[in-house]
Amino acid sequence: MERDERVFILGEDIGIYGGAFKVTEGFLDRFGSSRVIDTPISEAAIVGAAAGAAHMGLRPVAEMQFIDFISCAYDMLTNYVATARYRTGLATPMVVRGPSGGYVRGGPFHSQMPEAAFFHTPGLKIVCPATARDAKGLIKAAIRDDDPVIYLEHKYLYRRIKENLPDGDDLLTPIGKARVAREGTDLSLLTYSATVWKALEAAEELAAKDGASVEVLDLRTLVPLDDAAIMESVKKTNKVLIVHEDTRTGGVAGEIAARINEQAFEWLDGPILRVTAHDVPLPYSPPLEDFVLPQTADMVTAARRLLAY
Repeated sequence: MERDERVFILGEDIGIYGGAFKVTEGFLDRFGSSRVIDTPISEAAIVGAAAGAAHMGLRPVAEMQFIDFISCAYDMLTNYVATARYRTGLATPMVVRGPSGGYVRGGPFHSQMPEAAFFHTPGLKIVCPATARDAKGLIKAAIRDDDPVIYLEHKYLYRRIKENLPDGDDLLTPIGKARVAREGTDLSLLTYSATVWKALEAAEELAAKDGASVEVLDLRTLVPLDDAAIMESVKKTNKVLIVHEDTRTGGVAGEIAARINEQAFEWLDGPILRVTAHDVPLPYSPPLEDFVLPQTADMVTAARRLLAY
């Protein structure tokens, strides 16, 4: 916002209150009410206003107080925003961001990972940072992009994952590029967002107890997917485990597995396995939530099955 006066933010309670998770705390005092806009409780109106502003040359960043309620703006995002450039040639440089994901005992209305609902909609980009560096680099790239970007920031990582980052404008993470979070040769573990950290824990355990070398690929961007990085990892290890927090049926893992089968089937030494959430709404109960969501132990069990091939 300091760099580009066209950038402004809008959403519920982002101004005076500073956001539900204090992400925008202090922005109102720093940038004023014309660039930090508290809105009514209407996600459809927030996204619609952002789209109109984007068409007029501004670069809005719209916050969903909890990403679960992006469903209220589904029609606006999929039928209008995603198709605007194709239909009319109108650039729509806007970001829809918000806290996503579980592991925080938030229950069914405040714990969802909705990426699959938008994954198959042409015209939308989707990014899911797992590190502080990527959180900064990807939000900057998303704001500068001329297409609409859904930016899913995992609430479990707020104030847990910390890193000293450079000041200024040097840090920019390209959209569409995966990151090798851990090098390995025996198995590829493909994941994104908060489960990157559980994957790294699993890789450490497998190295210590099984002597296995597990490569962890942080996808970072879901649309567009970095097919080249995925296939390079598959050809290196020949075994693939895909992990995500979203539910199993219709999840992103299915598309990734299909692409691997199409582009690198001959390199596989076993089936492609998935570790995901169960196909149920996320419960409030801590033991039940732990059972439903993918855990480090689940990844270790699946990896051992693959390593046995």
